[in-house]
Order: sequence, then structure tokens, then C-alpha cells
Amino acid sequence: MAETRQWRLASRPTGEPTLDNFELVTVDRPEPGQGEVLVRTLYQSVDPYMRGRMRDAESYAEPWDVGDPMQAAIVGEVLESNHDRFDSGDVVTGDLLWAEHAVADGDELRPVDPDRGPVSTALGVLGMPGVTGYFGMLDVADPSPGDTVVVSAAAGAVGSVAGQLARLSGARVVGTAGSDDKIDWLTDDLGFDDAINYKEVDDLGQAMAEACPDGVDAYFDNVGGPITDAVWRLLNVDARVAVCGQISTYNATDVPTGPRKLAKLIETRAHVEGFLVGDYDDRWDVALDRLSTFIADDDLRYRHHVVDGFENAPDAFLGLFEGENIGKQLVQVAELDA
Repeated sequence: MAETRQWRLASRPTGEPTLDNFELVTVDRPEPGQGEVLVRTLYQSVDPYMRGRMRDAESYAEPWDVGDPMQAAIVGEVLESNHDRFDSGDVVTGDLLWAEHAVADGDELRPVDPDRGPVSTALGVLGMPGVTGYFGMLDVADPSPGDTVVVSAAAGAVGSVAGQLARLSGARVVGTAGSDDKIDWLTDDLGFDDAINYKEVDDLGQAMAEACPDGVDAYFDNVGGPITDAVWRLLNVDARVAVCGQISTYNATDVPTGPRKLAKLIETRAHVEGFLVGDYDDRWDVALDRLSTFIADDDLRYRHHVVDGFENAPDAFLGLFEGENIGKQLVQVAELDA
């Protein structure tokens, strides 16, 4: 029987994960049952939310059990199909295993249209991150012409899309990122009006106030922590805060209690809303159509940071917490057959 490799959760991390928390195993390649599809992974996504699935605690994403294969969004090629929507050779995307091959229910897969762009974009700008940025910015943060919009982790896969959509809405856009290369990409290539390297400034609050002299009308929060503290005191009346992620606390063993912030909401009547991209499943194709049009018109740009080799998937995941990536972090597992 043919074999394949998969990554399993070897142990639950305490604080920041390490390579010891992952185990690479070789298993028999699965065979699809009725209504199922065998998929060969081409690209695997790694995302910050996966850190929460390594904990033994309830969250919006079910935790992984120690010893079980981990899961990820993948783009893959159909090798065998027992589902009437897919044929051998089709390219699909869905939530499968951290594995070179996996079986999935065909009803839970989406076809990938190679004419829209490189198939890897189905894990980035034309996938979950892009759709997250689309609805989080346009539905929740709801920018208007002339607004000042701040996006944290703006050089990531979600933040870069959210910030560009704010710009296309006529807003003035300020981003935060952790390297000068990321700052240059935001301002020179993506059209952000200003960007702050939070690792280099002496006083983050002062830097944010200088970048936002008229206050903040909308904030797309991927980070939490000190960056959010710096934005919070600048919120204007009727400001909107879209809470997408809190990566600054994902590896914390105890969530720190900072200054009490809720009084600011009384003063500003600001609206703070957390959201999940799964809430928008029924409008997913609407977002993809609009994002595709923006890309075709060169109004929306993206980057991929590709780590080559399935054996390097844990390194790619850990790199998220070191800020190594500009744009979407991906693992290339195999190449699409010509």
C-alpha cells in the first residue's frame, strides 16, 4: 500500500511552541469512501489561530488531541474521486490534515479556478485571509471617505488586504508592522498613508498620535496588547473596532490585565465587534468576485512567503510568531502536475 506523511501534535506547548510539540509520522495513504475525495496537498497554510487549537481549552476552533494529526487549510490536486462534483486532476481547497495526502468529504471542498490567479492564492488573498480582511473591514470596521483607519499586523495576509480595502474606500490608512521591509511594502507598494515599525519607536503612543493627528475612526485589530492600547486612547466618537485576532497573547501562559479601557467607549460611543469569517459563508463567493476584480485592476496587491518542503511545516508555523513573513505564510508540499 502507498504511504504518506503527516504531522501530529506530539505535546501541548507551554508558552511559545517549539519543534518538540510536533511529530512527523509515516502512515498508509488513505482511500476515499463514498462521497469522498483523495487529495494530494500542493500548498498548506499556517495561521496564528492554530496556536489556540494546541491548547486543551474551548475556543471557536476545536482543540487538537495530543497524538492526532493537525488540520490546516490546503490547496490540493484530486487524485481519486467518489464525489460527483470533482474529477481526478481538479484543484480544490478545504480544511484537511497537515499531510501530504488526505481524504475529505467532497461537500466540504471548494473548487479552485486557476484562471483567477496562482492556485496558492486560494490560501491567501482569494481564500480565508482575504475574505476575513474583506468582511472585517467593509462590514465591521465600515470605513468612509476621509476616515482615519488603523490596521495592526498590516503586512500579514489579513491585514494587508484589510488596509488596501480601507484605502479603496477613500480612508486614510495607517498600519503597524515589525520591520522596515514591511513598512516599505505597506507605504511604497500598497499605498498606506503611514506605517509604524512598533519594534523601533521609543514611544508607541506618541508615534501613533503623530500618525493619526485627527484621531482614529476605525481600527482593524489583529494583535491586541500595547498596539491596541496606543490606538484606544485615540478613538473618535462613533469609532468602529473590528477585533480579528490577538496574536500578542496567543503564547501567554496568563493573559495580562492592563489598564481598564472600557471607559473610553462611554466617552466615544465606539462600537467594538469581534467576528469570525465563518459567519460569512453564504457571501464567500461575493467577496472572492470583488477581490478578484480588484486584483485584475491592480487595485489590490499581495505577497506570499513560501517555505519549501512538507518537513518544514512546523518551522513555517513557528515563524509566524517571529514575524518572519510578509504577506501570506505558506508551505509548498508538491507541484501541480502539468
